[in-house]
This record gives sequence, structure tokens and C-alpha cells, in this order.
Amino acid sequence: MAPMKDSNPLVSDWNTPYGLPPFDLIKAEHFGPALDRAMAEHKAELAELAASKAAPDFANTIEAFDRAGALLQRVAAVYGNYTGSVSTPEMQAVEREYAPKLGVHMAGVYLDPALFARVDAVHSKRAALGLAPVQVRLVERIHLDFVLAGARLDAKKKARLEEIVKELADKYTAFSQRLLADEEETYVLVEKPGELAGLPADFVAAAAELAASKGHAGKWAVSVSRSMVEPCLTHAADRSLRKRVHEAFKARGELSPERDTKALIKEILVLRAELASLHGHKCFADYALVDRMAKKPEAVATLLERVWKPALARSLEEKKALSALARELDGVEKLEAADWLYYAEKLRIRDYDLDEASVKPYFALERMVRASFDAAGRLFGVEFKEVPGVPLYHADAKLYEVRNSKDQKLIGVFITDHFARAGKQSGAWMSTYRDQAAGVIPVVTNNLNCTRPAGGAPALISFDDVKTLFHEFGHGLHGLLSDVPYRTLSGTSVLRDFVELPSQLFEHWALAPEILAKWATHAETGKAIPAELVDKIRKTMTFNMGWETVQYLGPALLDMELHNRSDYSGFDAAAYEKEACARLELPAEVGLRHRLPHFQHAFAGDGYSAGYYVYMWAEVLDADAWAAFEEKGDSFDPELAAKLRKHVYSAGNSVDPAETYRAFRGRDATVEPLLKQRGLL
Repeated sequence: MAPMKDSNPLVSDWNTPYGLPPFDLIKAEHFGPALDRAMAEHKAELAELAASKAAPDFANTIEAFDRAGALLQRVAAVYGNYTGSVSTPEMQAVEREYAPKLGVHMAGVYLDPALFARVDAVHSKRAALGLAPVQVRLVERIHLDFVLAGARLDAKKKARLEEIVKELADKYTAFSQRLLADEEETYVLVEKPGELAGLPADFVAAAAELAASKGHAGKWAVSVSRSMVEPCLTHAADRSLRKRVHEAFKARGELSPERDTKALIKEILVLRAELASLHGHKCFADYALVDRMAKKPEAVATLLERVWKPALARSLEEKKALSALARELDGVEKLEAADWLYYAEKLRIRDYDLDEASVKPYFALERMVRASFDAAGRLFGVEFKEVPGVPLYHADAKLYEVRNSKDQKLIGVFITDHFARAGKQSGAWMSTYRDQAAGVIPVVTNNLNCTRPAGGAPALISFDDVKTLFHEFGHGLHGLLSDVPYRTLSGTSVLRDFVELPSQLFEHWALAPEILAKWATHAETGKAIPAELVDKIRKTMTFNMGWETVQYLGPALLDMELHNRSDYSGFDAAAYEKEACARLELPAEVGLRHRLPHFQHAFAGDGYSAGYYVYMWAEVLDADAWAAFEEKGDSFDPELAAKLRKHVYSAGNSVDPAETYRAFRGRDATVEPLLKQRGLL
């Protein structure tokens, strides 16, 4: 249904460049009425479809369902992006009210018996309808969505399911907003210049700017965002400062009684277990993995345990080396978690003659953005052109046209938003304002949280940040290069343990010689990064990998274990975390990348619940796929690149992921390349 003229910019005609939302007109007060209207229109469209007297077929049922709710899709996309990137107090109030309403609305869509009867009728005869493979896939995906949402439940169970969906949405919102408040309101104040020893000048300037914004002019402040915490833990010579910052960082989600998330965690787990039980599963992990490549929790456990043992052994070797170095340099008798990155950097300098300070001048944020565009152009024949002057939601955001190089056809619009700020959630992510479909150009956005340099200086980032940029851009390409006829199957709407393949794989091109030679130039001298420095970076790719792998695998194991049970009576998040870490023999000096109280992947929504393992699952595919380019001896091999675009970046969910990977690689993936990539063989 086409939008009508209206004073509310979210529901009026968008006579804007590229059909973008009218960002300069949108206010928080517009979202509630727009979402109400959009949900009502969607409900009316589906009611008409469900009541149709025509015999259900692919066109009048499946295609009609895929097209339905166009207004809701566009309003909800803007709402979702604003809650992440422009989370003002007003937007947070909207989110608290409408997250549960949206959850109930979407649950109601899939619980309509008349609508499911039509979908089920088409599904039962799909093989006899002469449909194209992508059409059969659409039928099967929509039918599965209905079944997983509870379409086959009786009326009593459906009613309880709707209640659970609303309760979970409330609790997800509460979890994310409590955590955001902790991250925005918490900082470590530094009053003495001597405490800043070892910290880079750009970090010190940013810390001074943050302190001034908090009412402490003449002092310095370190936020608890990862973008400030990790540089501080890596470079601050003052051990007490490192400890203060680390303690605040790891305590997110429990810094104050009114914002403590631990009770929410138990409530979420109990509700998920009940939801799984309604669907006939013994635990939420069984339910969640029905629609994943892994299929069963046992398959996940097999992979994680295979990597855990060598990673844990490596981390203990690293601990021994760092403890010896800390004792030698500073007389530290017992290494602590707050010391790890600091002495790891010292060890890197000693053993590899490589430190972050020598690397960052070659990695200016803006040039690395251009480098990612260049890599995509060489691989996939696409061009990115910045278009200034188009109104966007924040001054930090930039807009680019994306075109095929050969025919200059516009295939997408790309928006970047790379700096941390108040009201923006932490981390890095890709999202969309509009998904691709037949005749529909996608609008994709990438968000990072880099520290803004003071005084307009170029933002210099670490190589880890470069990898994050390329990672999120890989997700972005997955959305931009999508080429399927149906919205339901487009872009990143793939199985959760496949969705990280395009992103993790694209990280490899950050070190492609052709890209580095052109874009990794010194911020002051303009000289290209020396080959010997690149060689040092490559040699350190597996440095500290025991720590990195254990830090990730710990939360992944806890996430799967937590969701692989049905009884949470007497459950206490803090006690469970302590017991699980002891049972896993997790070194305290390593710790968890995400402690339960701030584990957003698991408790701020459903996307990665019983699914944090997917990064490792996808890395099996990513390492195996990259090995194909290594075997060719050309990271831009045209034949492989064409197959990669067709079968991975453009296919969306139009083909089963196991099949589409085999179409690219010629076989199933093996785990050995992952172990080699991480240096764990």
C-alpha cells in the first residue's frame, strides 16, 4: 500500500534523494503515531489476504505476504536505526513503549489461523506448482517462519505465546537501555597528568575533551566504551589507572542497583524456556537451532570444544610469558586481567619489533574506508561515490552511491557513521533503511564507534579497528550486492550461523598488498606503509590468539549452556558465571569478552541468543573460503571473485547456505583452515 500524504514525515510521501527517510524532518514524537498507523495498515492488508475467497496459490498468497506491510517495513527500519544511533531520552521512551507493541504485532501476524491455512495449502502442493527454485525457497521459508512462530499451536498456547513475546520485548529494551545508561554515565576521572604516562597524544586529547563535556575541564576522563578502554589498557603505564578502567568496564550492567541487569537475565531465560516448551522443545537452544546450519546444540558443542582445548593451552602459555615479562619490567608478582593487554603490547614490541604507535599513523580512518571501497571494486566491480549535502540523521553520517563499474547502474545507497557519541550504542554493526528486492534499491548503513580526534586531526585507528571496519563493510556488501526477487530472502536475511561469513571473510582483504600500497599511507609524510611493517603485522596475526580465542569462546560456551537447560529455579547469574568459569578452568587473567550482565548479544534481543557461537561457525567457512584464494595465489582472482559474489554476497537466502557454499567452494568446509588461521594447530 503506497504511503499517503500526511503531516507526519514518516508516513508521508518521501520525495527525497534516493527515497531516503526525510531525516531533517523526523522527530521522536513522530514515531509512535507512524508505527501505530503502519501496524494498522499491515493488519488490514493481511486480514484482506486471509479472508480472500480465491484458492490460495503462489501469487495471491506467498508473493502477497512478502509484499505486505511496506509502510511498516520502512517506518520500523527508521525506528530500529534511531534506537541504535540516535538514542535520545525521547527515543528511549518511544522504544520502551513500542518494542513490546511491535513484538506483539509480528507475533500476531504468524498466529493468524486463516492466514496460515492459506500458506500451508500452498506449501503442501509446492512441488506440483511448477515453481522456480527461488519461489519454492520462498514458500518454504515463509512456512517455516509461521511454524516457528507458533502457527500450529492451539488457542491457549497462542495466547500465552503472545504474552511471552511482549514480556521479552519489554525485558530486552530494559536490558539495552540500562546498559546504555551505564556506558554513558560511567567514566574514570584522571586528575594527575602523571597517570597518563604511555597513552598516545590523540587519546589524551580525546580524554580531555570528554572530561570537559562532563564538567571537569582541565582533567581527563576515560569512558567505559570499548573504543577507549582497550587503548587505555594497552598503553597506560599507570597500573592503578588500568585497574580502575578495567573494573568499571567489566562491571557494566551492575554498576548501580537500579540498573542492575542480573535479575532481568533470569527472567529472560525463564521466558525463553517456556517459549521453547510451548513449541515442544526441551530447551531454548533446541528451538533456536532448528533454523540454523548447526541444527543441534551437540554440533555446536563439538566445534567449540575442539577449539577450546588448544586455545586454553595457548592462553596458559601466553600467561606464563606475560607474567615473566611483567615481573622483569615492573616487579609485578601476579599478573591480573587489567595487565594483559599492556604487557602483551610490550611483548609484541620485544619479540616482533611492532607496537601500535608505529602502526596507527598508516591507518587513517577515512583512507581505510576508501580502502574497503577499493577492495570491493577490485573483487566485485562496484564503485562508491560520496554524495555531500543530502540531509541525514547526524552530522557524522556520510552517504555514498554504489554503482556497477561497467554499466554505472545504481545498485545501492551506503551510509557510514563511524564515531562514538552520546546516545549511540556501543560496538559496531550493519543495518538497513531499506532491503533489496526486485526493482528496489537497498539503503545500507555501517556503524563503528571510533574515538573522535580532537581539533579536527585525522582519526588514526589500530589494525584491529581496521579489521572491524572491513568486517562491518562485509556485512554492508552482503546487503548492497543482494540480487534476489523477494524481500524475505534478500541480503542478510540468512541463517544466523551463515550471516557472519561475508563479514569475517572480507577482513582478509584489509591486508591485501594492492590495497595497503595504495591506501595505508603515513598521516604526516604520505609515504606508503613499509613492506617490513606489513610483514610484522602478518607475523603477529596469531600473536595473543590464545587470549582472543578464549575470551570469545567463554561467552559462547556460557550462552549455549545457559540455553541448553529448562529449569532455572534458584538460578543466580553472578553465581552461575563464577561456577561456569571455574569449571571451564578459564584463567582469571583472561576473563570473558562479555560478562553476563552486559552480554547484549544474548540478552538485548533474540538475534544471537543461543547463537553467539555463530562467529566461530562462520569462521570455519571464512577460513576455508579464504584458503581458496590462497590456493590460487591471487586475493583478487577474477573467477573466484565472480563465484563469491554470485553464491555468497548476492544470493541472500534464496538457496540453502550449505548448498550455496558448496557452489562457491566445490565442497563442504573443513575445520583445519580455522585452526591454522588462529595458529592453534
